[in-house]
Amino acid sequence: MKSMTKEWLNLAKDDLDACKQLLHIKHLTNVVSFHAQQAVEKTLKAVIEEYHTVLVKTHNLESLYECVKSYGVVISDVDLLGKLDNLYIDSRYPSDTGLLPYGKPTVEDAQEFYSFAEKTHRQVKAILMERT
Repeated sequence: MKSMTKEWLNLAKDDLDACKQLLHIKHLTNVVSFHAQQAVEKTLKAVIEEYHTVLVKTHNLESLYECVKSYGVVISDVDLLGKLDNLYIDSRYPSDTGLLPYGKPTVEDAQEFYSFAEKTHRQVKAILMERT
């Protein structure tokens, strides 16, 4: 595995660790959700780094997934990618419309996003480890 690929995976793991530490703080669901989005983004960018020489410059998870699914990455709930995409900017700044159609992510949403990000990271790491 390339050293830069490992860096992407390590950065994603840092975001997962932040999620895990903050999950129990009910008013920080937007922060947990943001770090879950970041973990998925960095995890998918690790795959791109490993197989390509040019990194795709986007934060859009659905676009990143399109770039990596031919390498064995399978995301069973693509709708979650869309939800996390909606949270990328809105979780960091005030918004008139809220972060999700119904407002700030719930504790259940944050847990779901964290679990999804952790599962994606675990799957991708296993795929990349098989390659070496």
